[in-house]
Amino acid sequence: MEKKSIPAWRLTILGRLDTTLILFELVLSVIFILVAYLTGNIYFRGVGVGLIIAWVTSAIAYLFKKKMVKP
Repeated sequence: MEKKSIPAWRLTILGRLDTTLILFELVLSVIFILVAYLTGNIYFRGVGVGLIIAWVTSAIAYLFKKKMVKP
């Protein structure tokens, strides 16, 4: 069987995937916090706080990865 190489455009997308997912978590957390504020629903606030915790954890891991991998 012949191995196919990954196209260049896919490699650039995969290279930015971690940053994209971190920003996506931030945007989603802000949306859920705003919806919770507007509707007064405590469940949306809980989801927003959980996403903020996930965002902070991901950002810290990303910064440590960048610091360790730096050539």
